[in-house]
This record gives sequence, C-alpha cells and structure tokens, in this order.
Amino acid sequence: MSDTAGGITPPSDAHLDHRTFDAFGMQPVDDASIDAAIAAAGDKLVCVFFWGVDCFNCEMAKQAMLASPEPIRALDLHWLHANVYAHPELGRRFGLHGIPVFMFFRNGKKLGRATGWHGHGQFAAAVANARLKAQGKPLAG
Repeated sequence: MSDTAGGITPPSDAHLDHRTFDAFGMQPVDDASIDAAIAAAGDKLVCVFFWGVDCFNCEMAKQAMLASPEPIRALDLHWLHANVYAHPELGRRFGLHGIPVFMFFRNGKKLGRATGWHGHGQFAAAVANARLKAQGKPLAG
C-alpha cells in the first residue's frame, strides 16, 4: 500500500516490539485460526498470550519475559498470541475483562489462565496447575 508521497505505508503494528513473540516462537492467531492452531499442538501444553497494542501491562509482561527467558522456555509451552484490540471477538469468546491474559489449553480443552503478569513464580504455578488439570489430578494450592 502506498502513501501520498509514494512511499510504502507500514503495517498497522509496525511500531510494536515483536522481540518477545519471536523469542518464544509465538504464532499469531485470530478468531478464525485459534482453534486449528491449538489443535495442531497435539499433546503439548498451549499458552495463548492475549495482549493489546499500547497496553502498558502487556508491555511490562513482554519485557519481564525477555529479561529472563530461560525459566519461561523451561516450561516447554507451545506459544500462540492474539491482539485482542485487533480481534475483539476473542475477548468476548474467552471472557477477557483485562489483559494481559495467558490461557492454557491441551488437546483443545481449556485448562486455566493467568491474568496479568505477577512474575515468573505466579506464571509457573498457573502452568503447573494446567498440567495437573490435564492429568485429572488435584490442583496445587
């Protein structure tokens, strides 16, 4: 697409910092693709990172993840991400009342969520509980 000066108009998200998405191999999804992307992960635990452009807390979460990526990678998650400002139908579908939200799925079944970023400990606990739920075991306190 060209602008009036004959140059190329950047994509609407060109100002976004995609380093976190790239660092964790997060695949972008929307309402039309999310179910297939979750199914394609098979038995892997899927984490969908719901975020929005210019969301301060989303940016803080991304920066914290980048600052210490190895503990996040050690959780062995299959990552997807969705900009709910661009795809508000996802916010309605998953009952999101704020972002960021990290939602966990396995074999198409929703297993839990972490709302906000409260540090690696809280996130790792949410991942552990999703794994316990997938195995039909009691959740950790």
